[in-house]
Amino acid sequence: MNLRNYIFVTAAYWGFTLTDGALRMLVLLHFANLGYSPVQLAFLFLFYEFFGIVTNLIGGWIGSRMGLRVTLLGGLVLQVVALGLLAQLNPAWPREWSVAYVMLMQSLSGIAKDLTKMSSKSVIKVLVPEDEKGTLFKWVAILTGSKNALKGVGFFVGGFLLHAAGYAGALRWMAGGLFVVWAGAWFVLPPDMGLTRKKVGFRQIFSKTREINILSAARLFLFGARDIWFVVGVPVFLEGTLKWSFSQVGAFIALWVIGYGIVQSSAPAFWRSHAPTGAAAAGTAFLLAAAAAALPLSLMWGMSPQAGIIGGLAMFGFIFALNSAVHSYLILDYTDGDKVALNVGFYYMANAGGRLAGCLLSGMLFEWAGLQGCLWGTFVFALLAALIALGLPRQILHPALLATAGVKAGDGD
Repeated sequence: MNLRNYIFVTAAYWGFTLTDGALRMLVLLHFANLGYSPVQLAFLFLFYEFFGIVTNLIGGWIGSRMGLRVTLLGGLVLQVVALGLLAQLNPAWPREWSVAYVMLMQSLSGIAKDLTKMSSKSVIKVLVPEDEKGTLFKWVAILTGSKNALKGVGFFVGGFLLHAAGYAGALRWMAGGLFVVWAGAWFVLPPDMGLTRKKVGFRQIFSKTREINILSAARLFLFGARDIWFVVGVPVFLEGTLKWSFSQVGAFIALWVIGYGIVQSSAPAFWRSHAPTGAAAAGTAFLLAAAAAALPLSLMWGMSPQAGIIGGLAMFGFIFALNSAVHSYLILDYTDGDKVALNVGFYYMANAGGRLAGCLLSGMLFEWAGLQGCLWGTFVFALLAALIALGLPRQILHPALLATAGVKAGDGD
Protein backbone atom coordinates (compact mmCIF):
# COMPACT_ATOMS: atom_id res chain seq x y z
CA MET A 1 0.00 0.00 0.00
CA ASN A 2 1.35 3.48 -0.81
CA LEU A 3 0.38 7.13 -0.79
CA ARG A 4 -0.72 7.04 -4.44
CA ASN A 5 -3.33 4.39 -3.71
CA TYR A 6 -4.57 6.32 -0.67
CA ILE A 7 -5.05 9.46 -2.78
CA PHE A 8 -7.09 7.60 -5.41
CA VAL A 9 -9.19 5.82 -2.77
CA THR A 10 -9.89 9.14 -1.06
CA ALA A 11 -10.88 10.77 -4.37
CA ALA A 12 -13.29 7.91 -5.10
CA TYR A 13 -14.75 8.22 -1.60
CA TRP A 14 -15.23 11.95 -2.08
CA GLY A 15 -17.06 11.40 -5.38
CA PHE A 16 -19.36 8.86 -3.78
CA THR A 17 -19.98 11.13 -0.79
CA LEU A 18 -21.23 13.97 -2.98
CA THR A 19 -23.90 11.74 -4.51
CA ASP A 20 -24.80 10.21 -1.14
CA GLY A 21 -25.49 13.58 0.48
CA ALA A 22 -27.31 14.89 -2.59
CA LEU A 23 -29.51 11.79 -2.78
CA ARG A 24 -30.59 12.02 0.86
CA MET A 25 -31.62 15.68 0.56
CA LEU A 26 -33.24 15.20 -2.84
CA VAL A 27 -35.42 12.27 -1.70
CA LEU A 28 -36.38 13.97 1.57
CA LEU A 29 -37.41 17.27 0.02
CA HIS A 30 -39.08 15.75 -3.04
CA PHE A 31 -41.37 13.45 -1.05
CA ALA A 32 -42.01 16.00 1.70
CA ASN A 33 -43.26 18.33 -1.03
CA LEU A 34 -45.59 15.57 -2.26
CA GLY A 35 -47.24 15.52 1.17
CA TYR A 36 -45.69 12.42 2.73
CA SER A 37 -46.00 12.23 6.52
CA PRO A 38 -42.91 12.25 8.79
CA VAL A 39 -43.26 8.51 9.44
CA GLN A 40 -43.59 7.79 5.71
CA LEU A 41 -40.48 9.89 5.08
CA ALA A 42 -38.60 7.92 7.71
CA PHE A 43 -39.63 4.64 6.08
CA LEU A 44 -38.06 5.78 2.80
CA PHE A 45 -34.66 5.53 4.54
CA LEU A 46 -35.20 2.42 6.67
CA PHE A 47 -33.85 -0.10 4.15
CA TYR A 48 -30.93 2.24 3.45
CA GLU A 49 -29.93 1.98 7.10
CA PHE A 50 -30.91 -1.69 7.62
CA PHE A 51 -28.84 -2.95 4.72
CA GLY A 52 -25.96 -0.84 5.98
CA ILE A 53 -25.95 -3.09 9.06
CA VAL A 54 -25.82 -6.25 6.96
CA THR A 55 -23.27 -4.81 4.56
CA ASN A 56 -20.80 -3.78 7.23
CA LEU A 57 -21.03 -7.20 8.85
CA ILE A 58 -20.48 -9.14 5.61
CA GLY A 59 -18.47 -6.51 3.73
CA GLY A 60 -15.63 -6.48 6.24
CA TRP A 61 -15.25 -10.25 5.86
CA ILE A 62 -15.34 -9.99 2.04
CA GLY A 63 -12.77 -7.18 2.11
CA SER A 64 -10.42 -9.21 4.30
CA ARG A 65 -10.57 -12.18 1.88
CA MET A 66 -10.85 -10.52 -1.56
CA GLY A 67 -9.21 -7.16 -0.99
CA LEU A 68 -10.50 -3.63 -0.51
CA ARG A 69 -10.46 -2.89 -4.25
CA VAL A 70 -13.36 -5.33 -4.75
CA THR A 71 -15.50 -3.79 -2.01
CA LEU A 72 -14.72 -0.21 -3.05
CA LEU A 73 -15.52 -0.73 -6.74
CA GLY A 74 -18.60 -2.76 -5.81
CA GLY A 75 -19.90 0.09 -3.68
CA LEU A 76 -19.39 2.65 -6.43
CA VAL A 77 -21.13 0.64 -9.15
CA LEU A 78 -24.07 -0.23 -6.87
CA GLN A 79 -24.64 3.47 -6.23
CA VAL A 80 -24.68 4.17 -9.97
CA VAL A 81 -27.33 1.45 -10.41
CA ALA A 82 -29.40 2.74 -7.47
CA LEU A 83 -29.40 6.32 -8.79
CA GLY A 84 -30.43 5.17 -12.27
CA LEU A 85 -33.28 3.02 -10.97
CA LEU A 86 -34.57 5.71 -8.61
CA ALA A 87 -34.89 7.98 -11.65
CA GLN A 88 -37.41 5.49 -13.11
CA LEU A 89 -39.98 6.14 -10.35
CA ASN A 90 -43.38 6.72 -11.96
CA PRO A 91 -45.34 9.66 -10.44
CA ALA A 92 -48.58 7.90 -11.40
CA TRP A 93 -47.93 4.95 -9.07
CA PRO A 94 -49.97 4.68 -5.85
CA ARG A 95 -48.19 6.05 -2.80
CA GLU A 96 -47.71 2.58 -1.29
CA TRP A 97 -45.95 1.36 -4.46
CA SER A 98 -43.76 4.44 -4.56
CA VAL A 99 -42.69 4.01 -0.93
CA ALA A 100 -41.88 0.33 -1.49
CA TYR A 101 -39.93 1.07 -4.68
CA VAL A 102 -37.88 3.86 -3.11
CA MET A 103 -37.18 1.71 -0.04
CA LEU A 104 -35.89 -1.08 -2.29
CA MET A 105 -33.66 1.23 -4.30
CA GLN A 106 -32.44 2.89 -1.12
CA SER A 107 -31.37 -0.54 0.10
CA LEU A 108 -28.95 -0.71 -2.84
CA SER A 109 -27.67 2.75 -1.95
CA GLY A 110 -27.21 1.72 1.68
CA ILE A 111 -25.15 -1.30 0.63
CA ALA A 112 -23.11 0.91 -1.69
CA LYS A 113 -22.45 3.55 0.96
CA ASP A 114 -21.16 1.17 3.59
CA LEU A 115 -19.03 -0.88 1.20
CA THR A 116 -17.36 2.33 0.05
CA LYS A 117 -16.93 3.75 3.55
CA MET A 118 -15.59 0.55 5.09
CA SER A 119 -13.05 0.16 2.28
CA SER A 120 -11.83 3.76 2.43
CA LYS A 121 -11.46 3.84 6.22
CA SER A 122 -9.67 0.48 6.33
CA VAL A 123 -7.00 1.63 3.87
CA ILE A 124 -5.63 4.11 6.43
CA LYS A 125 -4.74 1.40 8.94
CA VAL A 126 -2.82 -0.46 6.23
CA LEU A 127 -0.93 2.67 5.21
CA VAL A 128 0.19 4.15 8.55
CA PRO A 129 2.99 2.42 10.53
CA GLU A 130 1.76 0.68 13.69
CA ASP A 131 3.72 2.84 16.13
CA GLU A 132 2.70 6.25 14.71
CA LYS A 133 -0.43 6.91 16.77
CA GLY A 134 -0.47 10.67 16.24
CA THR A 135 -0.14 10.25 12.48
CA LEU A 136 -2.96 7.71 12.42
CA PHE A 137 -5.24 10.11 14.34
CA LYS A 138 -4.38 12.94 11.94
CA TRP A 139 -5.04 10.94 8.76
CA VAL A 140 -8.29 9.49 10.09
CA ALA A 141 -9.50 12.95 11.09
CA ILE A 142 -8.63 14.44 7.70
CA LEU A 143 -10.35 11.69 5.70
CA THR A 144 -13.47 11.59 7.88
CA GLY A 145 -13.75 15.36 8.21
CA SER A 146 -13.28 16.03 4.51
CA LYS A 147 -15.87 13.36 3.72
CA ASN A 148 -18.42 14.99 5.98
CA ALA A 149 -17.69 18.43 4.57
CA LEU A 150 -18.27 17.07 1.07
CA LYS A 151 -21.44 15.35 2.21
CA GLY A 152 -22.62 18.78 3.33
CA VAL A 153 -21.86 20.10 -0.14
CA GLY A 154 -23.88 17.15 -1.43
CA PHE A 155 -26.91 18.28 0.58
CA PHE A 156 -26.70 21.65 -1.09
CA VAL A 157 -26.22 20.02 -4.50
CA GLY A 158 -29.27 17.83 -3.92
CA GLY A 159 -31.50 20.81 -3.11
CA PHE A 160 -30.10 22.75 -6.06
CA LEU A 161 -30.46 19.91 -8.59
CA LEU A 162 -34.02 19.22 -7.44
CA HIS A 163 -34.86 22.85 -8.18
CA ALA A 164 -32.87 23.06 -11.43
CA ALA A 165 -33.33 19.63 -13.05
CA GLY A 166 -36.25 18.02 -11.25
CA TYR A 167 -36.28 14.70 -9.43
CA ALA A 168 -35.43 12.35 -12.32
CA GLY A 169 -33.03 14.74 -14.03
CA ALA A 170 -31.01 15.27 -10.86
CA LEU A 171 -30.63 11.51 -10.35
CA ARG A 172 -29.43 10.98 -13.92
CA TRP A 173 -26.81 13.71 -13.58
CA MET A 174 -25.49 12.14 -10.38
CA ALA A 175 -25.41 8.63 -11.87
CA GLY A 176 -23.38 9.85 -14.84
CA GLY A 177 -20.86 11.70 -12.70
CA LEU A 178 -20.32 8.75 -10.35
CA PHE A 179 -19.90 6.37 -13.29
CA VAL A 180 -16.88 8.44 -14.37
CA VAL A 181 -15.44 8.11 -10.83
CA TRP A 182 -15.99 4.33 -10.88
CA ALA A 183 -14.26 3.98 -14.26
CA GLY A 184 -11.25 5.95 -13.03
CA ALA A 185 -10.95 3.82 -9.88
CA TRP A 186 -11.23 0.63 -11.92
CA PHE A 187 -8.18 1.52 -14.02
CA VAL A 188 -5.87 2.94 -11.34
CA LEU A 189 -6.36 0.83 -8.20
CA PRO A 190 -4.20 -2.33 -7.89
CA PRO A 191 -5.94 -5.73 -7.61
CA ASP A 192 -4.14 -6.68 -4.38
CA MET A 193 -5.08 -3.53 -2.44
CA GLY A 194 -5.91 -4.41 1.17
CA LEU A 195 -5.48 -8.18 0.85
CA THR A 196 -4.60 -9.77 4.20
CA ARG A 197 -1.65 -12.10 4.75
CA LYS A 198 -3.93 -14.86 5.98
CA LYS A 199 -7.57 -15.63 5.36
CA VAL A 200 -10.05 -15.34 8.20
CA GLY A 201 -13.06 -17.51 8.90
CA PHE A 202 -16.61 -16.24 8.85
CA ARG A 203 -17.03 -16.89 12.58
CA GLN A 204 -14.33 -14.32 13.34
CA ILE A 205 -16.77 -11.57 12.32
CA PHE A 206 -18.15 -11.71 15.87
CA SER A 207 -14.83 -12.34 17.67
CA LYS A 208 -13.98 -8.91 19.08
CA THR A 209 -12.04 -7.47 21.97
CA ARG A 210 -13.87 -5.89 24.89
CA GLU A 211 -12.84 -2.36 23.85
CA ILE A 212 -14.12 -2.85 20.28
CA ASN A 213 -17.46 -4.08 21.60
CA ILE A 214 -17.80 -1.12 23.99
CA LEU A 215 -16.76 1.41 21.34
CA SER A 216 -19.22 -0.08 18.85
CA ALA A 217 -22.07 0.15 21.38
CA ALA A 218 -21.20 3.78 22.13
CA ARG A 219 -21.07 4.47 18.39
CA LEU A 220 -24.57 3.04 17.94
CA PHE A 221 -26.08 5.53 20.39
CA LEU A 222 -23.90 8.42 19.18
CA PHE A 223 -25.18 8.22 15.62
CA GLY A 224 -28.67 7.41 16.76
CA ALA A 225 -28.55 10.69 18.71
CA ARG A 226 -27.62 12.63 15.59
CA ASP A 227 -30.16 11.04 13.24
CA ILE A 228 -33.12 11.40 15.61
CA TRP A 229 -33.15 15.10 14.80
CA PHE A 230 -31.21 15.02 11.53
CA VAL A 231 -33.14 12.67 9.23
CA VAL A 232 -36.71 14.00 9.44
CA GLY A 233 -37.24 16.33 12.40
CA VAL A 234 -35.27 19.49 11.64
CA PRO A 235 -35.53 19.44 7.80
CA VAL A 236 -39.32 18.93 7.88
CA PHE A 237 -39.70 21.54 10.65
CA LEU A 238 -37.74 24.10 8.64
CA GLU A 239 -39.68 23.42 5.44
CA GLY A 240 -43.14 22.86 6.93
CA THR A 241 -43.28 25.11 10.03
CA LEU A 242 -40.79 27.89 9.30
CA LYS A 243 -41.64 27.82 5.56
CA TRP A 244 -38.05 27.69 4.33
CA SER A 245 -37.54 26.90 0.64
CA PHE A 246 -35.90 23.69 -0.61
CA SER A 247 -32.69 25.59 -1.32
CA GLN A 248 -32.68 27.17 2.15
CA VAL A 249 -33.19 23.82 3.89
CA GLY A 250 -30.52 22.19 1.74
CA ALA A 251 -28.10 25.06 2.35
CA PHE A 252 -28.63 24.99 6.13
CA ILE A 253 -28.09 21.23 6.44
CA ALA A 254 -25.15 21.50 4.04
CA LEU A 255 -23.47 24.25 6.06
CA TRP A 256 -24.03 22.29 9.27
CA VAL A 257 -22.36 19.18 7.85
CA ILE A 258 -19.56 21.18 6.21
CA GLY A 259 -18.81 22.91 9.51
CA TYR A 260 -18.96 19.59 11.30
CA GLY A 261 -16.50 18.15 8.78
CA ILE A 262 -14.07 21.05 9.19
CA VAL A 263 -14.08 20.65 12.97
CA GLN A 264 -13.59 16.90 12.59
CA SER A 265 -10.58 17.41 10.30
CA SER A 266 -9.11 19.80 12.86
CA ALA A 267 -9.70 17.49 15.83
CA PRO A 268 -5.98 16.61 16.30
CA ALA A 269 -5.31 20.27 17.11
CA PHE A 270 -7.61 20.04 20.14
CA TRP A 271 -5.41 17.29 21.54
CA ARG A 272 -2.23 18.96 20.27
CA SER A 273 -1.69 16.05 17.86
CA HIS A 274 -1.56 13.54 20.72
CA ALA A 275 -3.66 10.43 20.34
CA PRO A 276 -6.85 10.55 22.47
CA THR A 277 -7.99 7.72 24.72
CA GLY A 278 -11.35 6.37 25.87
CA ALA A 279 -11.59 9.19 28.41
CA ALA A 280 -11.89 11.68 25.53
CA ALA A 281 -14.71 9.63 23.99
CA ALA A 282 -16.67 9.65 27.25
CA GLY A 283 -15.99 13.30 28.11
CA THR A 284 -17.03 14.71 24.74
CA ALA A 285 -20.15 12.51 24.77
CA PHE A 286 -21.24 13.98 28.13
CA LEU A 287 -20.74 17.47 26.67
CA LEU A 288 -22.84 16.41 23.68
CA ALA A 289 -25.67 15.27 25.95
CA ALA A 290 -25.59 18.64 27.72
CA ALA A 291 -25.75 20.47 24.39
CA ALA A 292 -28.64 18.28 23.26
CA ALA A 293 -30.63 19.14 26.40
CA ALA A 294 -29.89 22.86 26.13
CA LEU A 295 -31.66 23.20 22.77
CA PRO A 296 -35.19 22.00 23.71
CA LEU A 297 -34.91 23.81 27.06
CA SER A 298 -34.11 27.09 25.31
CA LEU A 299 -37.17 26.63 23.06
CA MET A 300 -39.35 25.88 26.10
CA TRP A 301 -38.10 29.11 27.73
CA GLY A 302 -39.26 31.22 24.81
CA MET A 303 -36.25 31.52 22.52
CA SER A 304 -37.05 32.10 18.86
CA PRO A 305 -37.23 28.70 17.10
CA GLN A 306 -35.08 29.93 14.23
CA ALA A 307 -32.37 31.35 16.51
CA GLY A 308 -32.52 28.37 18.86
CA ILE A 309 -32.16 25.81 16.10
CA ILE A 310 -29.31 27.58 14.32
CA GLY A 311 -27.34 28.30 17.50
CA GLY A 312 -28.13 25.06 19.29
CA LEU A 313 -27.33 22.81 16.38
CA ALA A 314 -24.08 24.67 15.73
CA MET A 315 -23.00 23.87 19.30
CA PHE A 316 -24.22 20.28 18.97
CA GLY A 317 -22.36 19.83 15.68
CA PHE A 318 -19.07 21.16 17.09
CA ILE A 319 -19.05 18.71 19.99
CA PHE A 320 -20.39 15.84 17.88
CA ALA A 321 -17.54 16.31 15.40
CA LEU A 322 -14.91 16.01 18.13
CA ASN A 323 -16.57 12.93 19.61
CA SER A 324 -16.93 11.24 16.23
CA ALA A 325 -13.28 11.96 15.35
CA VAL A 326 -12.13 10.28 18.57
CA HIS A 327 -14.30 7.24 17.79
CA SER A 328 -12.93 6.98 14.24
CA TYR A 329 -9.38 6.97 15.57
CA LEU A 330 -9.98 4.53 18.43
CA ILE A 331 -11.48 1.80 16.22
CA LEU A 332 -8.25 1.74 14.20
CA ASP A 333 -6.09 1.93 17.32
CA TYR A 334 -7.93 -1.02 18.86
CA THR A 335 -7.34 -3.34 15.89
CA ASP A 336 -4.40 -4.74 13.94
CA GLY A 337 -3.73 -4.55 10.21
CA ASP A 338 -4.72 -8.11 9.34
CA LYS A 339 -8.20 -7.73 10.82
CA VAL A 340 -8.84 -4.08 10.07
CA ALA A 341 -11.58 -4.74 7.48
CA LEU A 342 -13.37 -7.16 9.82
CA ASN A 343 -13.23 -4.87 12.83
CA VAL A 344 -14.04 -1.67 10.96
CA GLY A 345 -16.96 -3.48 9.31
CA PHE A 346 -18.26 -4.64 12.71
CA TYR A 347 -17.89 -1.12 14.12
CA TYR A 348 -19.73 0.48 11.23
CA MET A 349 -22.42 -2.18 11.54
CA ALA A 350 -23.12 -0.67 14.96
CA ASN A 351 -22.94 2.79 13.37
CA ALA A 352 -25.59 1.74 10.83
CA GLY A 353 -27.71 0.27 13.61
CA GLY A 354 -27.70 3.63 15.35
CA ARG A 355 -28.69 5.39 12.13
CA LEU A 356 -31.52 2.91 11.61
CA ALA A 357 -32.88 3.52 15.12
CA GLY A 358 -32.42 7.26 14.76
CA CYS A 359 -34.12 7.29 11.36
CA LEU A 360 -37.21 5.48 12.62
CA LEU A 361 -37.40 7.49 15.86
CA SER A 362 -36.97 10.74 13.95
CA GLY A 363 -40.21 10.20 12.05
CA MET A 364 -42.12 8.71 14.98
CA LEU A 365 -41.09 11.30 17.58
CA PHE A 366 -41.71 14.19 15.20
CA GLU A 367 -45.19 12.93 14.40
CA TRP A 368 -46.03 12.29 18.08
CA ALA A 369 -44.29 15.19 19.84
CA GLY A 370 -42.93 17.54 17.20
CA LEU A 371 -39.39 18.87 17.11
CA GLN A 372 -39.20 18.91 20.93
CA GLY A 373 -39.73 15.14 21.00
CA CYS A 374 -36.87 14.62 18.52
CA LEU A 375 -34.51 16.81 20.53
CA TRP A 376 -35.23 15.03 23.82
CA GLY A 377 -34.71 11.71 22.08
CA THR A 378 -31.31 13.00 20.95
CA PHE A 379 -30.44 13.86 24.56
CA VAL A 380 -31.27 10.34 25.79
CA PHE A 381 -29.17 8.65 23.11
CA ALA A 382 -26.22 11.01 23.64
CA LEU A 383 -26.29 10.32 27.38
CA LEU A 384 -26.31 6.56 26.77
CA ALA A 385 -23.32 6.93 24.42
CA ALA A 386 -21.44 8.78 27.17
CA LEU A 387 -22.24 6.23 29.88
CA ILE A 388 -21.16 3.31 27.68
CA ALA A 389 -17.90 5.08 26.72
CA LEU A 390 -16.92 5.18 30.41
CA GLY A 391 -15.98 1.51 29.96
CA LEU A 392 -13.26 2.29 27.38
CA PRO A 393 -9.56 2.08 28.35
CA ARG A 394 -8.10 5.32 29.70
CA GLN A 395 -4.67 4.59 28.20
CA ILE A 396 -3.36 4.15 24.63
CA LEU A 397 -3.28 0.49 23.66
CA HIS A 398 0.20 0.11 22.19
CA PRO A 399 0.77 -3.29 20.55
CA ALA A 400 3.73 -3.92 22.89
CA LEU A 401 1.48 -3.48 25.93
CA LEU A 402 -1.08 -5.88 24.50
CA ALA A 403 1.60 -8.48 23.80
CA THR A 404 2.91 -8.16 27.36
CA ALA A 405 -0.60 -8.82 28.64
CA GLY A 406 -0.90 -11.88 26.43
CA VAL A 407 -3.69 -10.41 24.29
CA LYS A 408 -3.72 -9.91 20.52
CA ALA A 409 -5.56 -6.93 19.12
CA GLY A 410 -7.93 -9.04 17.01
CA ASP A 411 -8.74 -11.77 19.54
CA GLY A 412 -11.91 -12.08 21.56
CA ASP A 413 -12.25 -11.46 25.30
